[in-house]
Amino acid sequence: MNATMNAVVLARFGGCDAFELRRVAAPEVGARQVRVRVHATALNPLDYQIRRGDYAAYVPLPAVIGHDISGVIEELGSEVTGFEVGDEVYYTPRIFGGMGSYAEQHVADVELIGRKPRNLSHLEAASLTLAGGTVWEAFVTRAQLGIGETILIHGGAGGVGTLAIQVAKAIGARVITTARSDDATFLRSLGADDVIDYTTTDYVDAVMELTGGSGVDVVFDTIGGDTLTRSPQVLADFGRVVSLVDISTPQNLVDAWGKNAAYHFVFTRQNRGKLDALTRLVERGLVKPVIGAVLPLARMGEAHALLEGGSARGLRGKVVIDVVGQTVSVPA
Repeated sequence: MNATMNAVVLARFGGCDAFELRRVAAPEVGARQVRVRVHATALNPLDYQIRRGDYAAYVPLPAVIGHDISGVIEELGSEVTGFEVGDEVYYTPRIFGGMGSYAEQHVADVELIGRKPRNLSHLEAASLTLAGGTVWEAFVTRAQLGIGETILIHGGAGGVGTLAIQVAKAIGARVITTARSDDATFLRSLGADDVIDYTTTDYVDAVMELTGGSGVDVVFDTIGGDTLTRSPQVLADFGRVVSLVDISTPQNLVDAWGKNAAYHFVFTRQNRGKLDALTRLVERGLVKPVIGAVLPLARMGEAHALLEGGSARGLRGKVVIDVVGQTVSVPA
């Protein structure tokens, strides 16, 4: 086993030029851990939030960050059962709990890893772990979205939104989403029933028209700010709002009071149970990853810039990193 490996290191908090490709020590494997050869990783908004210093108190520098892995087990700890060397796995590393996924190797607690869906490539599987676990917790554990209910998904064309649409349809919900008009046909192909062009239409008025004035049962917020503040205006009585966004400034949620609304703020912790549930949906053909761009490990800064400006460039789905190859695919 090589004593060192290539990794993208966050050397300082700041812009997309804060990363450096370095040789670093390969982590040791504990008794209840596995060493994984990372084939692919993916980017999430959490990644650029960490890079710019939003969570500086939790991330000692220099740091290897990253929260999605698909790869192959190369070494088992002495107490690991149920997996073998050569197994293909996917998972999210512990958030704020050690080395992340921007590296050639990763060591993970065996409880975190799941078997990669058989019908996905490593690039596809890596795009699912954090976003998929988050959507599953938001819809199943928190909102308890039910068959026949109606959900509004903000930001349907993004990495989380494209997955959320598919999971909500698999549950049996009616899906309304916000996006640009040129994404509408694509999002309907994923299962969206109605697409609201947020650039030309007030989504509150549009949702109330689409629902005959009754509102939606669940709002899934991936944007925050004014979107979170106005979401209660589209809720039915006893509706639920699930948000993935930190409240950086106080929010006036007075409109939620009269609806007896429930609010859930999700910062998910990954586990095998969520992955196994997601795998079943994927292998049944109900959920398919949407990859908007692929870049090699050495171009991490470019990948971050692409994700942050993705909506303006027409990015759909996830930005994925090919760790073992030199695949490049970016929006025109």
